[in-house]
Amino acid sequence: MNLIVAIDKNNGIGKNGDLLCHLSADLKHFKEVTTGKTVVMGYNTLISLPKSAPLKNRRNVVLYEKDIEIEGAEVCHSIEELFELIKDVPEDEVFVIGGAMVYTTLMPYCKKLYITHIDKAFDADRFLPEIKKEEWKVLDESEVMEENSLQFKYVTYGRKDI
Repeated sequence: MNLIVAIDKNNGIGKNGDLLCHLSADLKHFKEVTTGKTVVMGYNTLISLPKSAPLKNRRNVVLYEKDIEIEGAEVCHSIEELFELIKDVPEDEVFVIGGAMVYTTLMPYCKKLYITHIDKAFDADRFLPEIKKEEWKVLDESEVMEENSLQFKYVTYGRKDI
């Protein structure tokens, strides 16, 4: 299982149910990395997506405690149910895409982190857990890019104990 997210200097990921900023290059990168894969998200992340609809060309799995039907998505109610649902999917084809509680819950099960580091501190109210140097190593790092006066780079981390 993998995790993909854009974070600010303080590991902030969002505010008031929305992204901290919109970087078209990062949204394109997200689409390239996750298209054709399984994406796992919480209900609040689902409703924050365009048209509050599942992402196209991906298998959408929503972790949600309530028993509801979502057209174009599969709903599971626990980590155990999630793992049962994705047991036949290669682990490198599953991406956790948010929100904060889902990241916190599933990060310990992830083998790779696909992080967009934004070189700015925003007024965030949702955060990614710390990426601890004892647990993670940098596998790949892009050049610094700039868009909308914001500098950012893509960094892929791998779990050290693998």
